[in-house]
Amino acid sequence: MEGSLNVIGYGIAAIGPAFGVALIFAAWITATARQPESAGLTRPMLFMGFAMVEVLALFGLVLAFVIGA
Repeated sequence: MEGSLNVIGYGIAAIGPAFGVALIFAAWITATARQPESAGLTRPMLFMGFAMVEVLALFGLVLAFVIGA
């Protein structure tokens, strides 16, 4: 039963990074649609934000295993 609670907790914790990734890509697409010439300038910021949000999700996954052990 304890392992199942960790998995459920991680599933709930992964919702935040999922919304974060969606918001980051939506903002980048909107910015690129408005000013296509700025795509090269904003692309590194897109990937940096994406990486930071994904690290949060991976951190939650590691915590689910550590707390479960």
